[in-house]
Amino acid sequence: MLGTLLFPALPSARAAAVPVTGLEVVVDDSVITSGEINAKLIQARPSVMARHSDDQAGYEQEMMKLQNEVVEGMVEDKLILREFVKSGYVTNVLEAFIDQDIENMIKAPPYLGDRAKLIETLHAQGLTLEAFRRVQRDNIILGYMKQQNLSDPHKILISPLKVEQYYQAHKNDFKVEDQVKLRMIFLPKSSDTSAAPPKDVGQEILSKIDSGVPFAEMASVYSSGSARSQGGDRGWVDRTIFKASLTAAAFALKPGKHSGVIDEPEGCYLLQVDEAKPAHVKDIKEVRDEIERTIRNSENIRLRKIWIDRLRRKSYVQFY
Repeated sequence: MLGTLLFPALPSARAAAVPVTGLEVVVDDSVITSGEINAKLIQARPSVMARHSDDQAGYEQEMMKLQNEVVEGMVEDKLILREFVKSGYVTNVLEAFIDQDIENMIKAPPYLGDRAKLIETLHAQGLTLEAFRRVQRDNIILGYMKQQNLSDPHKILISPLKVEQYYQAHKNDFKVEDQVKLRMIFLPKSSDTSAAPPKDVGQEILSKIDSGVPFAEMASVYSSGSARSQGGDRGWVDRTIFKASLTAAAFALKPGKHSGVIDEPEGCYLLQVDEAKPAHVKDIKEVRDEIERTIRNSENIRLRKIWIDRLRRKSYVQFY
C-alpha cells in the first residue's frame, strides 16, 4: 500500500488538483503512476471534501483509505491481466470481438455511425481511440478471468447447519426494536391569518373520526405531506423516527386507537396505530435468505483473496 497521500491537503473549493505522473507501483512489467491513481480518485474527492470541510485529519484519513483501496484494485487488475497473458489464452477471437463491440457502439446513439464523433468525445476525455480500445480489451479480459476463476456465489452450497450457526452467533444483528404501524395527519401552521387555525381544524377532524369516519379517509383529504395519498400511512416505525413528543404519543396508543390533537410549533398532528410489534429477535425463517447471501458473499471474498494471493506469489509487485 502507498504510505503517502497523493492529495496531501484539504484545498479550498476553488483549488484544482495538480496531476502527478510519478511511478507508484510496478507489477511485473507493468507500472501504475500517481497520475493514473489520481484519475480514479478525482471523482470521489469532492464528496470526501464535503464531508470533512473543516476537518483536515478526517479528510486525509478517508482519502488515504480510499487511495489504498483504489491502488489495491489496480494492482489486482494488473495481476489478473498478466495471468491472462501468461496462461496463453487465444486472443484472435477476443480482438475481433472488441472491434465488433466498438463498431456496434458507433452505430448506436449518440454516435449513429459517426466514428469521428466518438473520437471527438474520447479526445475530450483525454483518450485516443486506441487507448479506449485497450480499456475495453482489459475490461473484457478482467470479466472473463473473474468468471473463470471465481465461484459463482449462487453455486456455493450453504448447509442448514451453517445457517443455524451463523444465526446463533449473530443474533444481535437480527434484533428489532418496538415498532408500530402508524398513520398520521399533519396540519402545518401558516402565516396566513385568514386560514383556520390548524388546532381548530384538527379538532373538527377528530370529531369526525370519533363519529366513525375512517382515519385514512380524513388523512387523504386533510393531511399535508407525501403520505396523504396513502391515507397517512407511514408504515412501520420505531422510536428513532420522530421527535420525542410524537414518539411518546404513538407508542402509548393501543392498536386501532388514535391520539388527540398534538400541538407542536410546526403544526398539529393526529396519530393512529394500526398494529404494534414488541421488541424481538427475528425468527431464523425470516432471515434465512439474508444469512445465505451473507455467507455466499463472504465465501466469494475468501476465494477471491486466495486467487489474488496466488497471483501475487507468482508476480513481482513493488510499491514506491
